[in-house]
Amino acid sequence: MGSLAPSHRATDPTVYDAHHQSFADSPLPSKVDEWLQRAAHVSAILAEDAARREKENKSPIAEVSLLKSSGLTKILGPQKYGGGGQGWDIAYKVIREIAKADGSVGMLLGYHLLWSWTANVVGTDEQKDRTQKLIIANNYFVGGAVNPRDNDQRITDDGDHIIFSGFKHFNTGGVVSDLTVLEGVYEDTDKHIFALAPTNQPAIVFSHNWDNIGLRLTESGSVKIDNVRVPWTDALGWDATTKEPIESILTIPWATLLLPTIQLVFSNFYIGIALGALSFASTYTAQNTRPWPYTPSPAPSATSEPYILARYGSFFAHLRAAEALADLAGTKISTIYTHRGEQRDISTAERGEVAEWVASVKVVATDTALRVTGGVFEVTGARATAGKVGLDRFWRDVRTHSLHDPVAHKEMELGRFVLGGEVPEPSWYT
Repeated sequence: MGSLAPSHRATDPTVYDAHHQSFADSPLPSKVDEWLQRAAHVSAILAEDAARREKENKSPIAEVSLLKSSGLTKILGPQKYGGGGQGWDIAYKVIREIAKADGSVGMLLGYHLLWSWTANVVGTDEQKDRTQKLIIANNYFVGGAVNPRDNDQRITDDGDHIIFSGFKHFNTGGVVSDLTVLEGVYEDTDKHIFALAPTNQPAIVFSHNWDNIGLRLTESGSVKIDNVRVPWTDALGWDATTKEPIESILTIPWATLLLPTIQLVFSNFYIGIALGALSFASTYTAQNTRPWPYTPSPAPSATSEPYILARYGSFFAHLRAAEALADLAGTKISTIYTHRGEQRDISTAERGEVAEWVASVKVVATDTALRVTGGVFEVTGARATAGKVGLDRFWRDVRTHSLHDPVAHKEMELGRFVLGGEVPEPSWYT
């Protein structure tokens, strides 16, 4: 785990000691319904004080410890190393479930699962197996210093090692991680290298400056990569002897699958946050909202107000549709990894089509989540805007991350697909 600055406050993992012990006494889930039940259990724990924790904005060491002890961090890992052996379709549902209670923790889990998967996409078979064993056997949490909107990290050769140097303005979860995924451009080339390195080292320096309006517990601040040494054998998809990329791994459509995979992570925690807002608001409406008396036909309660009923019904219907679309896209991603992973033989057209399914989810999830998380105030009333209620955190979380990459570009991309049959060129966001 990354080192904390002396003045940087963090949550205390001992607050969850009873839950840690309970999970330690229980076997890791082995069936899909058991994994979803485990996620719902963790979500309920997080929901108890989510609003208070969000306001305090402490480094989420306790929350990550809960994800670890519950086993959710291992859901994708090989069973032979103690992982859950589940597919991405189930992992997406788990991310969504956690985000219902706490958008920040849902996002942290989603990013961890993506970065833990990196070697499965751009590594050799040996690197994939070795990396999975390292992460799962040690129950490591993984962050990533990869933000592509910043300048690339510089990578230089140093004998049997490579050295990463650079600065990233955004680095989700790095402070609370055990391993960090690094990415940069190899000296005097335009070729990129991914590698994992231990987070807790002097050469990885966090700024502890994440203080945005939403997703406040994600530790998404900046980080300096100051001459981090990594063995050439850990350069994913590269030949450590020739110091050249392995074309059969890195120059095929398979190597770009991390991008639609993480885009669907985003959509699932948007949907989860919106579902959480709907659940929170409906409880508030039933318990606190008063009917409007100044109308020809006053309703006896807020829960019988026609406009409130209609609005909740619309929110519910749109979220059901968003979930169904997300599940369909998740199945497509999972099927590719399950049935094509050994040969890595997905075509450009197949990769492009699944990217458009993911883009469709992103458009629908963004629109729906913003509409629901902002609209719940209309069905809860003015008193629901009080800071002590905590209803505003859902909108702030979605609004913060939905600016990550403008959804308008996804809409244009889909328009080109509809009108011209054009699949997108792989990019850092497609």
